[in-house]
Amino acid sequence: MDFAIPPHIQDMRATLLEFIEKKIYPWEKEGFEYDEKEFPRCSEDHPYIRQLQQEVKDMGLWAGHLPREAGGIGLGVMEYGLLNEIIGRSYFAPRVFGCNAPDSGNAEILWHFGTEEQKEKFFWPVQRGEVRSFFSMTEPETSGSDPRNLKATAVRDGDEWVINGRKWYSTNANGAGFGIVVAVTDPNASTYRRQSMILVPTDTPGVRLVRPISVMGHYTGSGHWEVEYDDVRVPVENTLGQEGDGFMIAQSRLGPGRIHHCMRWLGQAQRGFDLMCQYALEREAFGGPLAEKQTVQNWIADSATEIQAARLMVLNAAWMIDNVGQRETRVEISMIKFFVAKVMMDVLDRAIQVHGGLGVSDDTPLAFMWRQGRAARIYDGPDEVHRMVVAREMLKKFGGHRA
Repeated sequence: MDFAIPPHIQDMRATLLEFIEKKIYPWEKEGFEYDEKEFPRCSEDHPYIRQLQQEVKDMGLWAGHLPREAGGIGLGVMEYGLLNEIIGRSYFAPRVFGCNAPDSGNAEILWHFGTEEQKEKFFWPVQRGEVRSFFSMTEPETSGSDPRNLKATAVRDGDEWVINGRKWYSTNANGAGFGIVVAVTDPNASTYRRQSMILVPTDTPGVRLVRPISVMGHYTGSGHWEVEYDDVRVPVENTLGQEGDGFMIAQSRLGPGRIHHCMRWLGQAQRGFDLMCQYALEREAFGGPLAEKQTVQNWIADSATEIQAARLMVLNAAWMIDNVGQRETRVEISMIKFFVAKVMMDVLDRAIQVHGGLGVSDDTPLAFMWRQGRAARIYDGPDEVHRMVVAREMLKKFGGHRA
């Protein structure tokens, strides 16, 4: 197991970091203000973001999550994870580099499970950044941590699905060209064969954006939307994969996606760490810089150690996916999901504390990063579910079937 970064990935990381520091960091404040003041318009459609996207395409760094034949860079999970550590430093960077969720996950689903017709109509416009998309699974009436209990239905009527239900946290729904809707297509099937994924254009009659969901007092980007489906009719040919493949497709998307998320969280943690160290050296209190205070030194030491430990855990999981497959890596994926989320939040909390009143203001990116980061312990499976997965696997070694 060799975690040495290949030279071509080192070069790409350096290029990404220089691009982000020179062209994205200076624009962040304007971007945040645009998202807040212009909502429901989205910064992703801002002329400056469009300009940067074209520059990235010209550099050959567009859509790193996709294989070359799909217009991506064609990297392994571990290699792309190393790039995500840099991309994760800025909220706007995934948009600029063509790998913003949920478009990135939807594109992967379409590439691997879509028909040629579906790819032509839905995949390529998303891949090129011409349209946005959303993923509509979570429901207000059911537990998001147990998607087996979803209530939204799709009933076959001739050559059409008739979809009814209500979803929320359908991120990106505003201004999107289409969504991937997870609905129950056979309530009598076995537990993991009840649901299907169906492509639904947003201009289909019966699709209604009910409201944007305010998160901690803010709307961000294109927003997290509650969406109602009222007798929405789409062709059966809009089904992704086979009927009943919904749960399987979702699981295939989540493993590598969690690697990408965790590496981006490490990028957030590293940026928070950098800001903490810089401010500790500059700010003076009680006769000297904060960097000379033992408590601050402890925070810096703990943060550096935790970031490195988390980084090695994620790289190990990514290496395992590349070498033995996602199924054999499920415990390691669950481990990093809750561990890295905690590390990110702990580091950001210390960075905010070192900055004092400045840290909770919006004059630095720390407050925004903390606000966004808190959801990391919930989406893609809450911490408690991943801890349960890890504990069960550990206990099997001691208690066999009792676990």
